[in-house]
Parts: sequence; C-alpha cells; structure tokens
Amino acid sequence: MAENQRIIDINITDEMKSAYIDYSMSVIVSRALPDVRDGLKPVHRRVLFGMSELGLTNNKSHKKSARIVGEVLGKYHPHGDSSVYDTMVRMAQDWSLRYPLVDGQGNFGSMDGDSPAAMRYTEARLEKISDEILSDLKKDTVDFRLNFDDTLEEPTVLPTTLPNLLVNGASGIAVGMATNMMPHNLTEVVDGIIATINDPEITIDGLMEHIKAPDFPTGGIIYGMGGVKEAFETGRGRVVLRGKAEIETRANGKEVIIINEIPYQVNKANLMIKMAELVNDGKIEGITDLRDESDRNGLRIVVEVRRDAMASVILSQLYKFSPLQSSYGVNNVALVNGRPQILNLKDLIVEFIKFRIEVIVRRTKFELNKAEERAHILEGLIKAIDNIDLVIKLIRASKTVDEARESLMKELDLTEIQTKAILEMRLQKLVSLEMDKIKEEYDELMKRIEYLKSILESEELQKEIAKEELEHVKEKFGDERRSEISFAEGEISIEDMIPNEEVVITISHLGYVKRTKTSEYKIQGRGGVGARGSKTRGEDFIEHMFVATNHNYLLFFTEQGRCHWVRVYQIPEAGKGSLGRVIQNIIAIPKEDKVKAYIKIEDLTDETFINENYIVFATKKGNIKKTLVEAFSRPRVNGINAITINEGDTLLEAKLSNGKNEIVLANRNGRAIRFPESKVRSMGRSAAGVRGMKLDSDKDFIVGMIIGDPTNTEESVFVISENGYGKRTALEDYRMTNRGGKGVKTMKVTDKTGEVVAIKMVTDENDIMISNKSGIVIRIKGSGLRVMGRATQGVRVIKLIKNDSISDVAIIPPSDDDDEEE
Repeated sequence: MAENQRIIDINITDEMKSAYIDYSMSVIVSRALPDVRDGLKPVHRRVLFGMSELGLTNNKSHKKSARIVGEVLGKYHPHGDSSVYDTMVRMAQDWSLRYPLVDGQGNFGSMDGDSPAAMRYTEARLEKISDEILSDLKKDTVDFRLNFDDTLEEPTVLPTTLPNLLVNGASGIAVGMATNMMPHNLTEVVDGIIATINDPEITIDGLMEHIKAPDFPTGGIIYGMGGVKEAFETGRGRVVLRGKAEIETRANGKEVIIINEIPYQVNKANLMIKMAELVNDGKIEGITDLRDESDRNGLRIVVEVRRDAMASVILSQLYKFSPLQSSYGVNNVALVNGRPQILNLKDLIVEFIKFRIEVIVRRTKFELNKAEERAHILEGLIKAIDNIDLVIKLIRASKTVDEARESLMKELDLTEIQTKAILEMRLQKLVSLEMDKIKEEYDELMKRIEYLKSILESEELQKEIAKEELEHVKEKFGDERRSEISFAEGEISIEDMIPNEEVVITISHLGYVKRTKTSEYKIQGRGGVGARGSKTRGEDFIEHMFVATNHNYLLFFTEQGRCHWVRVYQIPEAGKGSLGRVIQNIIAIPKEDKVKAYIKIEDLTDETFINENYIVFATKKGNIKKTLVEAFSRPRVNGINAITINEGDTLLEAKLSNGKNEIVLANRNGRAIRFPESKVRSMGRSAAGVRGMKLDSDKDFIVGMIIGDPTNTEESVFVISENGYGKRTALEDYRMTNRGGKGVKTMKVTDKTGEVVAIKMVTDENDIMISNKSGIVIRIKGSGLRVMGRATQGVRVIKLIKNDSISDVAIIPPSDDDDEEE
C-alpha cells in the first residue's frame, strides 16, 4: 500500500445508509420531481434552455435533433443521450402534453406506441408557447448555477409566465416517493390564479368554479367528480377517464360504435388488442368487426355491432372490461424550496403566484438599474451639450485622453462613466435635432424610472402586472376544454359543480340533441343571412331550439304522446357547429318515435307547484288537453303515456300553464283561434283531449300553440311563414271565442310568403332565434319587428338561399349579458 494511503474501518450499515440517502436525495431533487415554480424537471429545463441558447425559437428554422441533444449533453446534462432525446420527443407529442413545448418535424412516434425516428432523422425547434417559459431569462429574474464542469452557467429555474405545472402536469418515480400530476386547461387555470390573487382566502370550492377538473390532451370523458374534488382538496385522489364514443345507426339498421377519443396515455394498439381478446374470450358478445380507421385528421376506432345486439350495452361492457375506461391516481408531489411536498390545488396556485411576484420584482429591479445607468449617462451628455464650448475648449487644451477626462470631471462635476460617454460622443449628436432627442429620451426615462419604483413600492401593482401577464397568456394560448365532465350515478351535490347558466338546447329532425352556451350565438340585424347554428347530416335539419338553464328538468313529449325526463346538464355539451348526440342515447324512445315538445320545470318535488300548474297539449289535428303537472312528477326510465293520440294524429305542442291563461292555436293556412284556458277541463294522462280548433280541410293542420297571460300587455303574437316573412300582432287583435271554432286570419298567406310555419309569444325584450332546414340560424331582437295588423303578410325576417325554408323558431328570454351586435 502506498505511503500516502490508509485504510479506515467503517460500519458497512452506516455507509450504506449514508450512500443511499445521498443517492435518493439526488434522484428526488435532480431527476424525478418537478419544481413547483416552473413545473419542470432538470432535464426538461436543460433541453428548453439549450434550445434557447441555440436560437431555436419558433420563428427560426428547425435544427437536427442530434445537434440539440449534443448541445444539452455537452454543456448541461451529463447523462445518456436517450434521456435527453426521449424528453424532447415527449415535449413535442400533442397526445402527451396538453400544451406541447417543442415543435418537432419528422417521426416523433404515435399513440400506438411506435418509437420516434432516430435523432439523426428528426428536427425540432421551440413552440411559441415556450417563449412564455423563457421570457425575461436575461433580466436577472432567476438564479444561475455552474454546470457539471464549472465552465458554464445554467438557470436553477425558468421565469415562466405559463403555469406549466398545472397545465401540463408531471409524472415521475423517485426513491420512496412518486408524483403524478394531471394536466388542466390553460384558460381555466389562469382564471383560477387571477381569482386567487383577487381573493387570497378563496376556497377549493371557489376555485372549482373556475378550474372544473383536469383537461387531458387526448380528450375523453371524466366520469365522476368525487376523486377530482378529493385531489383538488388534498393533493391525492383518483380520476376516472373514459374514451368518447358515439353510437351511429347505419342505413341498414345496424348500429356501430365510433370511438374518437381514448383515455390519456392509453396505447391505441394495445386497446384494440384488449378489445379483440374480450370478444375472443366470450366476455363481450355482439361485436362483429373491430377496425382502426384513424388517420392524420384524428382518431377513429369502429366497433360494428350485431343487428340483434344493443350498442349501448356493448359500450358499457367495453368501459367495464377494457382500458377504454382508465383511472389515474393523482399524487401532487413537487419541490418547494428544494424539498418535496404534497400540494393541493390552492397550494400549487399560491406557490406559482409567489414565484411570479418574485420574478416581477427582480425584473423590475434589473430594468430600474439599467434605466438609472442610462439616465446617469444622459445627464452627463445633457450637461456637456449645455456647456459644449467649455467641453471643446477643455478637450482641445488636453494633450492626452486621460488629461481630457480629468479636466471634464473636475470642471463639469461629472463621473468617470459620464465623462467616458462624452468623449465617445459623435459630433452628429451636436445637431439640434439630436440634442432634442437626447433630452426627450431623458424625460421618457425619468418617467420610466418613476413607474418602476412605484412597482417596487406597491404589492398591489405587482399583483396587477401578474394578472395582466396571465391574461395575455390566456388570450394567446387559451382554448376550450377537450375532456368532458360526466357525473357518476349516485354522486351527491352534482348541481354544486355545475353553474346554473343559460344554454341553448338544439334538437334536429333526425333526433340529434346538444346543449350550447347562448354566448355562441351573436345578435344580428333583421334581414341578415345568419350564422350556422348546427352541423346537419344529409337531409337532417334543426327542428327544435329552446333556452333552458343547466339545473332545469326537461320533460320531453314525443309524437306518440309519451313523456320522458332528463336534467339539462345530462344533455351532452357541444359547440354551435357540431352535430350533437342521438336523443335515443339519452332517453329511451323507440326509433320510429321523435320528440315534438318539451317542458322546463325547476323542481318536480315542489308540491304546491305541481298541484297548481298544468301541462296543456295540442295535436296536429286540432285536439287540446290539459293535465296537472303532478301526473308527471315521478320520473320513470322508460317514460309514461302523457296523452292518447288518435290514429292519423300526432302531438304538436306541450306548454306549462297556471290554468288562468288564454290559448291561441294557429293553422298553416293563416288562421288562429283564441279562447280561455278555463274552457278546457283538466283530464288524466290517458285522455285524448277535446277539439281546440276546427281545420279547413283534411290537408290542413295546426302549426303551433301559445299560452298568453291576459294581464301582460307587453306580449304580442309573432307569426312567421316558410319563406321567411314574419310579423308581430297584439293579442287583443284576436277576438275571444269558444274553443272548436275556425278562428280569424292571423297572416295574409300568399305564394310570396308561403304557408305559416310557427306562432310564438314575444316581447320587445326577447331575442328571436330562427332556424331553417339547412342549419342556418339568425338571432334578432324582438324590438326589431314592429307590431302590425292580423291580416298583413309581414316583413322579410331572414334571407333564404335557393330552396331553403324556415323550420323552427325559439324565443330567448331577456338577459343582462346579450352579445354585441354583429
């Protein structure tokens, strides 16, 4: 043994403990867990910083991935190249990150689990959203440390404006602990952060009004909110996510299940293998074919169902037995001041706000120092310009630069920095315009310095800046939710999770239903062409459109006189231009039947209400009937009979009434009858009703019924024809008669106007939504139509294209948040 070496006896147990603790802390702090501030692990941070140093911004060309990996390995991350490349690849996959940070070019893998191409074949650059993570990095906003060989510096954290940990989530396995954080929607997260800044005492329930639930890059349906709320409150929970599927009926009557979204991190190829195994093992019966029709436009898995099997049952079995429904354990562990902590939703937001304030303060100090340095120089230049003759004299009298510097500093009371700037000043600065520019720059700089100092002195101003920057991020990168929220059966306080806001319910002729926020429909002037209110398929068209709130009960009444119940929030939410879902998937009605009317009721358990109010029915052949609401207060899965429909007749309308109103029926030939509701006695559900209006012929039929309040003088009758002509008429213009008569003229029907399509009750405060058979919708103010006489033909309300015609009209109640006129 060499003389300078010696053997030290140590306890092997103590050495293993010490070594393992060092190893575990290294893994925890420097590898597996994200920092709560920027939401990044060291390898992610180094990849983004390395790409930034290479100048690979989103407006520059892509560079070879091998070049980027080499840069990061050689300068900041002394590990295997696969660790760096795999990290960069994941940051470029739009099915892995909710908001990808890297823009990849080439083969970066697939949802089927295919590996990306080798790094020598692919190229990459930063996504535009990454600018928000790297912004202000050069302004002393974060601390830097030496890299592994002490030759370069790297940031300890990135000064992100983007709440990256919340929007993109994180997962990792350390030693003795792990993290699994779900991604969220940027728009919702920013709203939640701003709400916390405004109200630091906000509760988790308050935050959940903004941040509804996780939002996964692959969409899907979050099934049940119990685990989500637990995760938000404690940092631990369980989120159940289902793939999104639709049941379509082919022309031959066979049903198919179309899966167009699968759960987060589920391998599509493995999912199909598992579904095939379930069929082969006999666990699921009734599937005749299974194929992947996915392409660059999106995911599409087709499951064909045997003719005698129920697609809805098979879909439930797929959810139960295959990864089409998966659960995710939430474990919000992140590094706070270098220590791993478990954090709930508010903790994550508070830590991010603290970091943003720190970044804003450090950036302001940096900018203030730069501004004061520049102001100091400008003060010297201004002093020199004001004494330019003396400056020239002193410089000419000096033999050396040092002598000139000393003379200027002494005579004009300047600092060395100011003197250096004067000596380096070009002669063109002595032009009067240039002298004015220097003084203007100085004045602007002094205002800037005053503003920067006010930021440092005011916490409120710092918070306002943080909110403004977050709003800017939301405006640039915010988007709609991809993951829908469905509430598991039997879960309590569902309504507390759902805002009771107004929505537009749309039902098409072929039975597609959806709910859409009323804000998606813009108000237009009378005579406009309108905007597309719903996507339609083939010969389909919008037949019903009405406004409700999410907590309402909806009683659906079908052509055959059946009644079905549903809560508004149970109807799938969809955009204005989307198709919706077949109503048979929501309520159990036969394929040959269709919904013709609806009733909105706030609470079916209110004894006073259900025993003092009625539902009034009108059929196409002129029959009318009223029945107490109490008869419809006990929902049944398969529905109940609401009215007996005679052969050749169908249900047309169903309206809620207090028994003291007036009824108006109108036929297609332009006639209407008005009579008191008291002329119709209350009947049971099984009754067929009595005659309400006598029709002109066998080809004649009723087009609508309105229930009018005789004490409401602001209401008027709105009538519209199939060619787009409409008008309003005072209710008093229709003389009161007994039921069963032919009525009086309500509109002058001509070849120009076409036959009457609908009759509604409106006020000046109402908005009127008019839809035609091609799916075009126009929304106008009720006040935009003047009141006319009964026998007039009205004015053109909507311009129709080619052979289009009006299909339905909906009346929107007055609202304080009307859209701006477009």
